[in-house]
Amino acid sequence: MINHGSLRLRLFILILTPLVLLAVLLGFWRFMVAQKTAQELFDDSLLSAGLAISRDVAISGGDALSPTTRSLIRDASGGEIFYHVTGPGGIYVTGYAYPPASANSSVQEAYKPQFFEAIYRDEPVRVLKMTERVTLENLVGDATVTVWQRMADRNAFANELSIRAGIVMGILLATLAVVVWFGVARGLRPLLDLQDAIDLRSPDDLSEIKRPVPDEVQGVVKTLNRLFGQVEHSINAHQVFISEAAHQLRNPAAAVQSMAEALRDAKTDDDREKRIHELVAAAKNSATVAEQLLSLERLRQPTHQDQMDEIDFRLVVEEASAEMGVHILAKGIEFDVTMPETAIMVSGDRVFLTEALKNLLDNAVKHGGTNLSRISVVLQRDECAVSVTVADDGAGLSPDQSEAAFSRFSQLDYSEGSGLGLSIVSAVAQRHGGSVSINQVEKGASIMLELPIAL
Repeated sequence: MINHGSLRLRLFILILTPLVLLAVLLGFWRFMVAQKTAQELFDDSLLSAGLAISRDVAISGGDALSPTTRSLIRDASGGEIFYHVTGPGGIYVTGYAYPPASANSSVQEAYKPQFFEAIYRDEPVRVLKMTERVTLENLVGDATVTVWQRMADRNAFANELSIRAGIVMGILLATLAVVVWFGVARGLRPLLDLQDAIDLRSPDDLSEIKRPVPDEVQGVVKTLNRLFGQVEHSINAHQVFISEAAHQLRNPAAAVQSMAEALRDAKTDDDREKRIHELVAAAKNSATVAEQLLSLERLRQPTHQDQMDEIDFRLVVEEASAEMGVHILAKGIEFDVTMPETAIMVSGDRVFLTEALKNLLDNAVKHGGTNLSRISVVLQRDECAVSVTVADDGAGLSPDQSEAAFSRFSQLDYSEGSGLGLSIVSAVAQRHGGSVSINQVEKGASIMLELPIAL
């Protein structure tokens, strides 16, 4: 069974197939040339035999052929030669009584050798008929020598020569196949060595492959090294994320436990009521941190086209503003939203975009400070982009603080936040091909999320 997955076999077939086809074509051409050359040699042998017989008849007066001529007739290439000789006046001199006759009765030059094919005793034969001026005793005239060979003998002899040539060519092809097979194996040796080297690696070894390889394989090695680097970076990012997540969840979990113990040990109803409110707040904070961590992890996954829908970005802003507006107004903070009346279509994930806007508003509430009195949301669009700006009149945030503000688990000042809100906004912006930036304002903070418009 042919293993179509074997690179060695594929290369072997690709190399050997054109060579075999070429050998077949050359073999056919060589066979035809050999047949033609053999026939010419056989005709030359007939001519030589005819001349030798004519000479002996002239010398001996027709009585006998010399031993050399008899040997030539008997051992000629192409099979035994038969002959018939007539003297002046058509008198029978020697040889076989009845020679084959030519089916072509056209007149040719009198003394030019004539080759033709005929039937002799129900067998096809090749015939040479030649006429020469001779003197036999007292007679001077034309002597005709007719010699012929069986076509079957001639063809068998020519086929034997062709078979020998074919055997030689077959041996050469077999030798070439062996050389190509082992040559391909030797050429693929660096690939097999590379495979062995990779197999010997431990699952934790994602270092670059530095083994020297042929030029044709360097692209594969570079791709593998790039893939190893990406996998290592992803693993390291996961490890850092898990470590930071464990650290961030430890504090809310400890707070919940502490509030629960305080509730258990409460002495009065008022104290118990106070501890219950503190426990609920701590539980909500813990749930918020866990939810934000899960959102960050989901945002790290690659974006698929089927996750992107064309949505009206105004509806996203309305949904996030309506949900967060209740909490903002409950704190006595002025809240207003400004947006165009026409639809603004973007391509994105509605859940992530809504969460990003909620995080912008939550960030304004948590980091606005004690002087926070107003939060505004402004939605605008231009020819190719849409921007939503969340501004407040609180503690303030400047563009030179961007790196710290958008980093995970980073806080510029102590607050009840987790330090994940703006990093989630930044991840959502990158996922949607947009950007997030801090605007320079005289008072408070102004953060703008910009996204491309769906075309």
